Amino acid sequence: MNQLCKVLIVDDEILVRQGIKYVLDWEKEGFQLVGEASNGQEALELVQTLKPHIVITDIVMPVMDGQELTRIVKRDYPEIEVIVLSSFSEFHYVRSTFQSGVADYILKPKLEAEGLLQVLNKTKDKIPGLVTAGSTDEEILSVDALLSRLISGYEIEPDYDVLSHKFPHKLFFYLGCDPGPGKITDRQALDKLKAVIITKLEEQVPNLIHHPVPAEQSMILFLINLNENQWSQTLQAVRFMSEWLAETEPELRWVFSERFDEWNKASEVYNNSYLKLLQYRFFLPDKVLLIHEELPKLKDESDKFNLSHFTEQIKRLQLEEAFADLRQYVASLSMHYESDVFEFKSFLGNIIFNVTNQLSHIKALEEDKYAMFRAIDEAQDVDETTHVLESFMSNVIQHTSASGGPQASNANMNRLLEYIEDHYAEPLSLTELAKHFHFNPSYLSSLFTSHNKEGFKEHLNKVRTDKAAELLRMDGASISEISSMVGYGDHSYFCKVFKKYTGQSPSHYRRQYYRQE
Repeated sequence: MNQLCKVLIVDDEILVRQGIKYVLDWEKEGFQLVGEASNGQEALELVQTLKPHIVITDIVMPVMDGQELTRIVKRDYPEIEVIVLSSFSEFHYVRSTFQSGVADYILKPKLEAEGLLQVLNKTKDKIPGLVTAGSTDEEILSVDALLSRLISGYEIEPDYDVLSHKFPHKLFFYLGCDPGPGKITDRQALDKLKAVIITKLEEQVPNLIHHPVPAEQSMILFLINLNENQWSQTLQAVRFMSEWLAETEPELRWVFSERFDEWNKASEVYNNSYLKLLQYRFFLPDKVLLIHEELPKLKDESDKFNLSHFTEQIKRLQLEEAFADLRQYVASLSMHYESDVFEFKSFLGNIIFNVTNQLSHIKALEEDKYAMFRAIDEAQDVDETTHVLESFMSNVIQHTSASGGPQASNANMNRLLEYIEDHYAEPLSLTELAKHFHFNPSYLSSLFTSHNKEGFKEHLNKVRTDKAAELLRMDGASISEISSMVGYGDHSYFCKVFKKYTGQSPSHYRRQYYRQE
């Protein structure tokens, strides 16, 4: 019996995946999107269960890239056709994938409906037993299919009887999170987590209507339906749920979309509120829950960075001044959560390229720059990204500094470390330390990074985590009290940091310690 051609999309950029999803009326053209993945490892797990006919994959991805994915797919599932997505700069990678049996490729800058459909049909013709476009019978769509089409922006006349029976209330919003590549790959674990989430919400709002929205493997997304008089209660329940989960699952960052009251707004709110909130998390990594109606007020945008002046300073080895201006500009950019993440990362990559180009005689910087580019590309939030930049600036100063100054630097470093040990519970920052010791902030940052394997923030977190562990072993204060005692105003952020450095949540650490006693 004939069937639709099943397609799996693999790309670490959610906007690229959304672009591919929305560019075609897939079923009308004889295709069915059966799933999405953000890296090759996730894709392989989906291939085993979904058995797609075609895999459309990016080349450069974290965890497992497109080259490795293609090699394994063509080795273990030779009947599956692979189409590669690439940019012009990655074309040499594309050539190598053809040796593994890639059917065709599509250039991202030229991704459009006509070109994509042409490549898909050409590839589909190689697969026997598939229906041609337009030959499917009309059938009644399930709630999942209706939601998927509404969210994707298809112009359809939904079955309102089906929808009103399933969702009887007036208001809607989306609640969800994207843990990120490789965070939750076990489907059973994901289903269990979803059940826990719903249980927690129903404990607070007994008759809440909720429905899981079809999404990629690792994403959790619900459509919530409620009466207007349930709004405050539901908002409180979501806050409680997100804070409660943060202690055991600190990597989960939730988003709470704008409200809507008509089905024709489902796609607009999904794209302009929910998906944008997911992007804003990059610049707001410390927020456990992002609520559309409670986003922080944006400050005025900064003036354009004076790259020519910066480059001239680098030429003259005026590094402290140049990097101080750069830090100030990057800090300002980081405050604008609506900024494009790709543009932000591209700016930092361009800075690294310009500096290494001006200091091309330093081979170590030239050799390290590609590792820096990849680290920036793979960074999950603004803190990780700026840490890469700090590490790079520290390397630049280290390789260009004059000889004969280590003793003075070591003495200053010891003073800094002692001060942190004595004042870790206070709201410390590089700026405050610089004022206290009468140092230039840029010099202080470079000094710290050049003398330690970690930067200032990482060292401070480590000191605070060690102190918190001591207090947890004493069993004399609650976890919330301990978070304040070691300098964290946000309890959930303390739990996240503690788990990052110890591998355990504070409560689990305390329980394990007393079991060993």
